Amino acid sequence: MARKTTSATPPQPKVRLTRSEIERGIARLADRIAELRSFDLDSVRARGNPPELKGLEVAIKDTLIRCFGEDTSAYRSYMGAEHLTYYPMIISGGTRVDYYTPTERNVLNSIALLEQAQRSLNEDLTDLAPSNEAVVETVADDRQALSRRVFVVHGHDEGAREAIARFLQKLGFEPVILHEQANRGRTVIEKIEGNRDVGFAVVLLTPDDQGCVKGGAPEPRARQNVLLELGYFLGYLGRDKVCALKRGQVEIPRDGLK
Repeated sequence: MARKTTSATPPQPKVRLTRSEIERGIARLADRIAELRSFDLDSVRARGNPPELKGLEVAIKDTLIRCFGEDTSAYRSYMGAEHLTYYPMIISGGTRVDYYTPTERNVLNSIALLEQAQRSLNEDLTDLAPSNEAVVETVADDRQALSRRVFVVHGHDEGAREAIARFLQKLGFEPVILHEQANRGRTVIEKIEGNRDVGFAVVLLTPDDQGCVKGGAPEPRARQNVLLELGYFLGYLGRDKVCALKRGQVEIPRDGLK
């Protein structure tokens, strides 16, 4: 049975992978190599081409596509690793076919190609380090560019909200108020995620609700969504880029806010 070797069409460009994708690719290749080393070659003596061998071919092809992309030049360099089964050209009656020797050769060839593919990915991982540093610098520059935008988290106190917004504008900042942003059918948290490209957040803790511990007396407190957004921006921006302003007598989170 003839095998297809290379495609007549030009190869696709090399796939650009992230660090985590390269590391996962190296681990997957290691798994395929281990499976090849543990394959029982004696099984081909009795059964010719056992189904386990075909399963290995499929797994190797899937791994190479994940690592290098489908029909790329890099993929074509290693696609020979997929060829494990042996198909004799001519079988005459009564002739015993030696499947063991050519299958062993195919398995060893596959291991060698997959090990070279591993080395190639390790080199890509090494080359990626300077690029990562450049990305970090770009992100830092982007945060500087976005630092004039300030997210204003508020409850029902419209007066406090407008006062803070106008104050920020006078200082040259751009206040981002959620209800003024386009809705586009999104939930509240989706709108927050879509408008979180800010350098700072101001959270207004105003006495819009009442609540208490079980059995206690109700006390004024900020709305629960305000506290949720406070926690969100503390985690996203960091404590040094979030300011919580309290108005009136209002219960505040007891761990960390004064």
